[in-house]
Amino acid sequence: MKAARFYDKGDIRIEDIPEPTVEPGTVGIKVAWCGICGTDLHEFMEGPIFIPPCGHPHPISGESAPVTMGHEFSGVVYAVGEGVDDIKVGQHVVVEPYIVADDVPTGPGDHYNLSKNMNFIGLGGRGGGLSEKIAVKRRWVHPISDKIPLDQAALIEPLAVGYHAFVRSGAKAGDIALVGGGGPIGLLLAAVLKAKGITVILTELSAKRKEKAKESGVADYILDPSEVDLAKEVMKITEDRGVDVAFECTSVNKVLDSLVELTKPAGVIVIVSIWSHPATVNVHSMVMKELDMRGTIGYVNNHRDTIKLVEDGLINLEPFITQRIKLDELVSKGFETLIHNNESAVKIIVNPNL
Repeated sequence: MKAARFYDKGDIRIEDIPEPTVEPGTVGIKVAWCGICGTDLHEFMEGPIFIPPCGHPHPISGESAPVTMGHEFSGVVYAVGEGVDDIKVGQHVVVEPYIVADDVPTGPGDHYNLSKNMNFIGLGGRGGGLSEKIAVKRRWVHPISDKIPLDQAALIEPLAVGYHAFVRSGAKAGDIALVGGGGPIGLLLAAVLKAKGITVILTELSAKRKEKAKESGVADYILDPSEVDLAKEVMKITEDRGVDVAFECTSVNKVLDSLVELTKPAGVIVIVSIWSHPATVNVHSMVMKELDMRGTIGYVNNHRDTIKLVEDGLINLEPFITQRIKLDELVSKGFETLIHNNESAVKIIVNPNL
């Protein structure tokens, strides 16, 4: 079968590899669509990062480069392993793509996303969604309604990132949230917040991203700091109180500074983006306003609730798909587009079986 294999920085090859073995306790999935994540792009441009370098196997998966990529994917079950009796062949599914040690508990209240050596299917090994088929442990397979188109279902994984950030914030219906950055995660997070009855203010400089935010209807207010006085506008919207919660989705210090300034006393700031460089924060403001700053990574038992938002029609994922490509076009039309024209691309999805 065809698969996209990461060898090293700038070296991803489409190769023929053996089909996976559907072992006891696993589910065989024919991949329908797989999204290209910002993490995948960073691996291509700067890696290996999450991907274990050649000759340095991951302590849980035992694998190192070359590995099959892709962790945002949907598909159809083609086989079930011995002991799996609650999933049927033909079911539509998505995957929560974790690699965690076998002795790590994954029940309610367990923080398996923070466990030692945690990694992701499609990065740390165990196959990937940028291949025709994959076999995944039953624990990480989530059935979805056939009413959700499989191309849209590929976005449930990044949507779950936004859902977990929402949970971390403690936001509730009636609150006002400020989302700093209208990239893919910022937009999907805004969609979750809107679905939960929260008023959303989105800040963004890019004309194309502002247009996408408007088109998708995920924000009540879209503010461009280069065009308006952001502080003045936010205070007008919040009647001089400041926002209840704020989400940093850019890894840009100026954005973080504005969130600290515009969050109300005793409010919450959630850092969603992955920072590859040190940041500074106005500690005096944090102290004097008793702000609560929190990090968030991945998701933890959030997929079921995330899927329900889509199944109930509270979130429409179609507007966020900006391009559909074949696996053979992964680099030329996928990564190259994201490198040279990323502002116009929200989510590029790949069909490995075309």
